[in-house]
Amino acid sequence: MCAGIFLAVLLAYWPALHGTFLWDDSGHVTRPDLRSFTGLVRIWTELGATQQYYPLLHSAFWLEHKLWGDAPLGYHLVNIFLHASAACLAGVALRRLAVPGAWLAVALFALHPVCVESVAWISEQKNTLSAVLYLLALLAYLNFDHNRRGKAYALATVLFVLALLTKTVTASLPAALLVIFWWQRGRLAWKSDVRPLLPWFVLALAAGLTTAIFEHTLIGAQGADFALSPAARVLVAGRALWFYLGKLVWPADLVFIYPRWTPDPAVWWQWLFPLAALGAFALLWRWRAHRGPLAAALFFAGTLFPGLGFINVFPFRYSFVADHFQYLAMLGPLAAVSAWLATTGTRWPRALLPSIVVSLLLTLGTLVRSQCGMYRDVFVLYYRTLERNPACWMAHNNLGMALTDAGNPADAIPHYERAIRLQPDNPEAENNLGYALARLDRHAEAEPHYRTALRLQPKYAVAANNLGATLMALGRTNEGLAAFRDSLAANPGYAGAHANLGLALARLGRTAEAIKQFQTALELQPDYAMAELNLAIGLMLTDRFAESRPHFERAIALDFNNPAPYLTYGRALAEHGLTDEAIGQFRAALRLDPDSAVTHYALAVALRQAGQKEEAQHHYLEAQRLGGANR
Repeated sequence: MCAGIFLAVLLAYWPALHGTFLWDDSGHVTRPDLRSFTGLVRIWTELGATQQYYPLLHSAFWLEHKLWGDAPLGYHLVNIFLHASAACLAGVALRRLAVPGAWLAVALFALHPVCVESVAWISEQKNTLSAVLYLLALLAYLNFDHNRRGKAYALATVLFVLALLTKTVTASLPAALLVIFWWQRGRLAWKSDVRPLLPWFVLALAAGLTTAIFEHTLIGAQGADFALSPAARVLVAGRALWFYLGKLVWPADLVFIYPRWTPDPAVWWQWLFPLAALGAFALLWRWRAHRGPLAAALFFAGTLFPGLGFINVFPFRYSFVADHFQYLAMLGPLAAVSAWLATTGTRWPRALLPSIVVSLLLTLGTLVRSQCGMYRDVFVLYYRTLERNPACWMAHNNLGMALTDAGNPADAIPHYERAIRLQPDNPEAENNLGYALARLDRHAEAEPHYRTALRLQPKYAVAANNLGATLMALGRTNEGLAAFRDSLAANPGYAGAHANLGLALARLGRTAEAIKQFQTALELQPDYAMAELNLAIGLMLTDRFAESRPHFERAIALDFNNPAPYLTYGRALAEHGLTDEAIGQFRAALRLDPDSAVTHYALAVALRQAGQKEEAQHHYLEAQRLGGANR
């Protein structure tokens, strides 16, 4: 059965293997400054080194980057493998608990389209890996419940801690175990059932508080978007429960970012959702002689609890629901439905149940393959999102960022403007709009957008850095210098701001100070090509040419498709009489940019100095044809 599950998952998720990195993947696939062994230590010991304190998850990403670097295929294969493994472990657990139709539940989980977001999106390896550890911990604890051996309890506890260190939603496991024991026995015993789990509840509470603090202080789950009254949170929770159940039953119109509804306690019909949920639980309690449905509902709601609105999490800024929030929770309803089919299907005509199951699984697998296409790349993801959620300001903003990064800032501007219209007082969109304008050399138009972003979010390091760059471009170097210092005051570890501060200092003739800033930028981001190049230039300008050469060569190695480092290094070599080496650098620059008049002219001068007058004349003429040496 497990072999069949793995094959089915691989076939269904095959299109996901062609997917690229998406939004937020850059915060999970290991950053350059964390790729060393020292970086691995920082992942475990430095709060804020990673987006969330999930050190086991980021250690897994660290190892994966060692294996296949920035190639997304490896990460997708791991996610698919983990999803199939989670499905098989769920099957083992359900069989251990003697749940009828266990493997049907597993097949439904493995091929349900709601899982696509967790499997096709690399960032959600936190879901698939934590699910594997959660289920291993559950199985280990069931073993302890059977034999009451200390080693089994210790193993289960270690696995539970590892799950918590991967994703905090696994904190629901001790409560889920109590639900399971109540379902099995009809009662809970303090000594055998509750007391052994008390240390787990303490661990779960500690992990939950840590994540809540991170969400609030470091990730930004605070402000007007999160200022919900207790009544509004009840409305969110009630509606979310029915939303998730609805997507399980009818997985149509799945979207990356769902519309964010506005909870309003004064609107009577919004209370129907929580009241209906309470009514459903009351009915299940009344029918508790058949404990399975109530146990499944408790597992579902309890596992969803961290994402129901009672605790602030950053995604609530743009939507109260997301498919990946119910990745683990869906096991409860799927197990209940499968058990019902397995027990009642024996009374149906012999071929009816197998026909229904095969048709259902084929349909679900087809939907999975189709849904994977949404996660092919950022453009497909956000265009599809906007088709189904046109008022999604986050999708407009992120699509604008993708277009800007792809070299199309003019196409990005309408999306940023739309994002601002949909959500006024949006500092990220204001900053991104300013950056797109600056990329088009419209610096005077960019400046007010940066200043608006900083008014809305005074400690916005990226906006302050971008403002500084625009002020520099406008010739206001001293103002730019102040903006870079503001950026570093907000984020002292911002390598880009250190590098830009160095440029401002160099422009003011303070080269020694500039060199220190470039060195700091490289300590923070060792693969920062522009910082390497600027450091090399700074060293050369302070008569330290021998020291500058390794930095020139390192800048070229880091950015070998950029002609600028070759040209700059060539000029430095020519200035110090190393004409033959300079010629080699100029030729390399021309291979990358054959239409550069400046490079043709520099090569012509070097060739003439080397006595190669005929070829020098050719490059002089090319420089003249292309617009002169100053182009």
